Amino acid sequence: MAAQPAAAQPAPALAPAAAPEAAAAPNAAAPAGRSAVGFASTSLYVGDLAADVTDANLFDMFQQIGPVASVRVCRDAATRRSLGYAYVNFHTSVDAERALDVMNFQQIKNKPCRIMWSQRDPSVRKSGLGNVFVKGLAKGLDHKALYDAFSIFGNILSCKVAQNSRTKESLGYGFVQFADENSANESVARANNTSLANQRITVQAFKPKRARDDNDLPTSLSRTSLSLSTPRKNLLNCLPSSVKSVLLP
Repeated sequence: MAAQPAAAQPAPALAPAAAPEAAAAPNAAAPAGRSAVGFASTSLYVGDLAADVTDANLFDMFQQIGPVASVRVCRDAATRRSLGYAYVNFHTSVDAERALDVMNFQQIKNKPCRIMWSQRDPSVRKSGLGNVFVKGLAKGLDHKALYDAFSIFGNILSCKVAQNSRTKESLGYGFVQFADENSANESVARANNTSLANQRITVQAFKPKRARDDNDLPTSLSRTSLSLSTPRKNLLNCLPSSVKSVLLP
């Protein structure tokens, strides 16, 4: 029997860290049936999937929303192991949008999935347009809580809290990509230096690594923020661009 969508839980809200005028004001929501990507898309990306999730599992779940045209769990060409993400295609954009609203962050085989509009153009994904960087996140804050807090600024294409690849614990920062630059700018203007889950956060326009200024990045890392399981890639992303390698014992 297919799993039923769980009831939504209250999410932590952004709160002004100082003056009330810093509080965020919501944007208008997109009209029903029109996706945040600006066209009538019927295709969704479903990520963070457990290794044993199958096409049939996803078909049964998403069929509860509306007629599904096709489902494909992406797999390694040689081993046929799941790559942890899939594409779900509906017949109508209305059903696709409803699935995004209802199913995002729902548990699939005891693991919350992460859904966004399918965007096959790599130049759009890598451009950084509409993307903001959020740091200072509380350790218990997950993808859904970050999504809920920033959705008041506009339509979100992608939202992710960076995690330790082994322990899945939050690294204290994340990324939110909006459908348009205005929403991203508003989130920076209104959410920067506010409080989320009782912790002050910093919100900045995302800069690709090649465009970052060393002054934008920390010059040191606290010993408590590191562990032997911290991936080198994550360390390099936190350090000035002049640092080319990291040696861990």
